[in-house]
Amino acid sequence: MELTLEDGRPLETAGRKNLFLCNRQKSAYYLLMLAGEKTFRTKEISAQIESARLSFAGAEDMGNYLDIEPGAVSVLGLMNDTENRVRLLVDKQVLMREYTGCHPCVNTSSVKLRTKDVFERFLPAVHHDMTIVHVSA
Repeated sequence: MELTLEDGRPLETAGRKNLFLCNRQKSAYYLLMLAGEKTFRTKEISAQIESARLSFAGAEDMGNYLDIEPGAVSVLGLMNDTENRVRLLVDKQVLMREYTGCHPCVNTSSVKLRTKDVFERFLPAVHHDMTIVHVSA
């Protein structure tokens, strides 16, 4: 799916997947940002972060932790996680692109942000950091 401006022009940013995950015990929650063309493999990421098998967290947890609904998962949702209960995992390929596109906590809109601003300005402002992971193609 190509992100577009209101007038239909392309947003001109690479596609992203933002996945809200939890461990088997539902005691740890994660937001995984990966390039749109990549596939999430639970074993690969679980091993890198030394966690029990990861799976998709439910809509209720998404609302409780990020105050967003399914389909609107975004790094911007971390501003609602004031207790730092969600750990941000970022595929290193995401960091190599100049821009990133994401939903502003609703799935009816998309925004284009400088990747550098997201990780060097936004994350510190909302008191979060990130863990870089490698997601194979």
